[in-house]
Amino acid sequence: MEDRDQRRPTEGSSKTLAESLPARTATLSDVARAAGVSVSTASKALNGRPDVSAATRAKVQQAAEELAFSPNSLARSLVSGRSFTVGLITHDLEGRFSTPILMGAEDAFGLNSISLLLCDARGDYLRERHQVKVLLERRVDGIIVVGADNARPSIGRDLPVPVVYLYAASADPADISIISDNVGAGRLAAEHLIDCGRRRIAILGGDPTYGASPERAEGAMAALAAAGLEPVGGGPLYGSWSEEWGRGGCHALISQYPDTDAMICGSDQVARGVLDALRDLGRAVPDDVAVTGHDNWKILVSGSRPPLTSIDMNLEDLGRLGAARLREAIEGHPSPGLEKLACRLVVRGSTVG
Repeated sequence: MEDRDQRRPTEGSSKTLAESLPARTATLSDVARAAGVSVSTASKALNGRPDVSAATRAKVQQAAEELAFSPNSLARSLVSGRSFTVGLITHDLEGRFSTPILMGAEDAFGLNSISLLLCDARGDYLRERHQVKVLLERRVDGIIVVGADNARPSIGRDLPVPVVYLYAASADPADISIISDNVGAGRLAAEHLIDCGRRRIAILGGDPTYGASPERAEGAMAALAAAGLEPVGGGPLYGSWSEEWGRGGCHALISQYPDTDAMICGSDQVARGVLDALRDLGRAVPDDVAVTGHDNWKILVSGSRPPLTSIDMNLEDLGRLGAARLREAIEGHPSPGLEKLACRLVVRGSTVG
């Protein structure tokens, strides 16, 4: 009886023994050869280094994906003494700000380069301290802290790894902090409304205990003053980051100052409440009253009637810049101090008909 293991391949079988064996794992040299670049350039592209053009980076990443290239993280760690992981601690309970920041940071760290470990401190500094301890036990190379607002306590310069603070600055000026330019954002909103021909402009801020609220109002006030204007009511009105406050504040303003022709709102939620109130009052937007928001929160601005003009804080760019600063610090080139990232205005139907 024939031994099955000794049978020859049946006729028509086209696979050789070599072809039946698992394919050889792709190396960095394979990726470089496929992309038509040097090994060092391929390494820089995959590690998200800034000294590589976008076209070259895309070509290398495509080659890596096609070859299913995956670097040996254990080998890299043994050679470099690094874990190639970074911790990201967030205090943004809803993820509205931390999610785009996380996406930007991941983009900047690059394909198969540095992994992010996400921790939610839930606004609790004791929880944050525990998470720092856990991340250090994991031997992370650095930590990104995404605060909720205002200057926050430093987690300490005695840590064995560098730390970058995003969205909310560290209270220690010697730390690396990057935040949105809230003053510049308020100025953008006011200048846009002035350019649209509005002259009776009110400012409805959010919660005044959050630094962002008075800072945005400060920028708007400066732009109005530069145009020889004063805000309706003599100054900003503050409340909360809610649609309820937007509705209430709008009703109060219109009842006292019926000739108001524009409103700068401290957030998209406040602006949505304002739009509701104006509709109840029979005021057309933007014909009678123009409205701006802040955050460019897609679910709110696109669902508004009309779609809401809003300030975008470029949070993905904030994440990319934070990742770049952390990488520099990990490599021994920290940039201590406070950086402010410019915001941009996204114009929609609530200010331009």
